[in-house]
Amino acid sequence: MQAKEEFRKMMEEAKLNVRTTFSEFASKHAKDLRFKAIEKMKDREAIFTEFMTAFRKKEKEDSKNRGEKVKHDFFELLADHHMEGQQRWSKVKDKLEGDHRYKAVESSAMREELYKQYVEKQAKNLDSEKEKELERQARIEASLREREREVQKARSEQTKEIDREREQHKREEAIQHFRALMSDMVRSPDASWSDTRRNLRKDHRWESASLLERDEKEKLFNEHVEALAKKKKEHFRQLLDETTLITLTTSWKEVKKLIKEDPRCIKFSSSDRKKQREFEDYIKDKYITAKADFRTLLKETKFITYRSRKLIQESDQHLKDVEKVLQNDKRYLVLDCVPDERRKLIMSYIEDLDRRGPPPPPTASEPTRRSKN
Repeated sequence: MQAKEEFRKMMEEAKLNVRTTFSEFASKHAKDLRFKAIEKMKDREAIFTEFMTAFRKKEKEDSKNRGEKVKHDFFELLADHHMEGQQRWSKVKDKLEGDHRYKAVESSAMREELYKQYVEKQAKNLDSEKEKELERQARIEASLREREREVQKARSEQTKEIDREREQHKREEAIQHFRALMSDMVRSPDASWSDTRRNLRKDHRWESASLLERDEKEKLFNEHVEALAKKKKEHFRQLLDETTLITLTTSWKEVKKLIKEDPRCIKFSSSDRKKQREFEDYIKDKYITAKADFRTLLKETKFITYRSRKLIQESDQHLKDVEKVLQNDKRYLVLDCVPDERRKLIMSYIEDLDRRGPPPPPTASEPTRRSKN
């Protein structure tokens, strides 16, 4: 192993070149003790071959690196002199001959070749820069066009919105004019659209509502007469509320005598049958409300319990006591005109309490309450 290392050291000292052969090396160093230390010639040649393989590979890499450096330095030289390729090589080289980077290139032909490569590279870079600039300009122009489209779209939408608002304002004005016209000319809730329309068209204000379609005008007319009818109905019912002699069993014949001269009765309708129907609806509503209020009174009366039905079965006195308690409330008194119906409501409530049984204790849950029922 030591002999091999010494043999290799001998080859390193021999300053071999890539073309040196084993026979050349052997004839020159045959007397060296380190050469003789390897006994067999084939072993000496094997070590030599291995060494030269590595040596040639390294020389090749070094040569390549040197070539790249020479090329790089030469390109820097051209760049330092701002050579852009417009000049011919024959004129360029005279300016560069004194520089070591020029001399480092091994031949004139190689220098000219490198100059051509440099010019081509610069042309490509220039084309690349131009392309990048063109792309940048294209992006800027596209961005500006997009921005312009957005601005135009925003303006268009704004214009449309203004037009919509202006149109809506005109329509609202037309509606106001038409309502004002009806307010002056349509006073009866019994008016018909076909007859009224002919009269309205004669008024100069009809043109102020020209933006409205025919069905829109008819709809506004219907709303107007409905509002008139509602207002007159409210006034008529207010009159009935103020008539203290009216009870739940009072007839229309009796009431008519009391209210027929009142303007609210006269204005409500010229039809006696219509007035009667409204009065009967009024009594029906009052009766429904009176019964609901009375049921609420029964629930509020603590004197009535689930035991009340059994107490009444044992004696009528308990029922009398119940009625005595209730008669202090106007919700009881308002049913004086229908005592039998009132008695039925009382007994119905008491029977319901009897069916449900005693109320659960305060802490009992709702499911427990249902199970007891």
